[in-house]
Amino acid sequence: MLLDTKVARERISFETAAQHATTRIPVFPPDRLVGDARVTLMSHHYDCASHIMVCEDQRFLGLVRIEDLLGAPADAALDGLMDRDAPTVTPHEDQEIAAWRAVRHGESALTVVDANGRLVGVIPPHRLLAVLLWEHEEDLTRLGGFIKGTESARTSSEEPVERRFQHRIPWLLVGLIGALLAANFVERFQNQLESTLMLAFFLPGIVYLADAVGTQTETVVVRGLSVGASMGQMLRREILVGLAIGLTLALVAGPLVWWIWGATDVALCVGLAVFAACGTATLAAMALPWLLSTLSLDPAFGSGPLATVVQDLLSILIYFAIASVLI
Repeated sequence: MLLDTKVARERISFETAAQHATTRIPVFPPDRLVGDARVTLMSHHYDCASHIMVCEDQRFLGLVRIEDLLGAPADAALDGLMDRDAPTVTPHEDQEIAAWRAVRHGESALTVVDANGRLVGVIPPHRLLAVLLWEHEEDLTRLGGFIKGTESARTSSEEPVERRFQHRIPWLLVGLIGALLAANFVERFQNQLESTLMLAFFLPGIVYLADAVGTQTETVVVRGLSVGASMGQMLRREILVGLAIGLTLALVAGPLVWWIWGATDVALCVGLAVFAACGTATLAAMALPWLLSTLSLDPAFGSGPLATVVQDLLSILIYFAIASVLI
């Protein structure tokens, strides 16, 4: 039989699970024999037949994968073959969350059911793949800080030169302002640089390491927020990871600076600055997406040039503040 219910035909808002669900799928009662189900499958055309839905009075009970159906005895009932714990989503579930749920459960298709457990449809494999690719490209575009809108993200690769320029230049202007502020900060510590020129050797490396740690954290946070994870779930782990990374890099950088250049005070300054800058970058990388998400803005903006500017300025301040105390 083909699923054909009023619920399945209901129009659902854009970018939801129901938008991608098809209703032309095989649906059988739990007492249907495997042999009869196989004959029925061969006599009908379906949009998706990789999973056989097992329902009773339109209520979803479980599913049977086509591989299991083809290899089962003809006199076996579907009730004994079906997976009763198959993952399901509601019609209004966000399409990205739905797709990732299927991936985490190792399913190539995903069942959509309403609040009463009635079958709405199935998201077929090609639609899940399209959603994952769609969302991946959108996230990559937004991670660059160029655009906010979903539709713009999908068409950004085909935009004319003028539109590309308009999307990118505002954030690069923010970066330029940050560079000027960084120059001002360095000027304020001119005395330390004049007394110990070696301090200038390690400034680019400290800024780079902080940016790299922050970028990793931003990617994890933005991805987590996009699939429904709460900031509380990520906060403690990311902070601990950031501190552990900073400590490891500091324990490597400090001794190497001392061994190569023989400057104990500079080596100590570099090690402490690396640790503090990496830890601070982790906090900044989490705070910006959280703040934007709280304000109902696109959290991916926190992963663009704005976050880079903040992390660079903090790294410079931390480095020279430590240098002014130790040297």
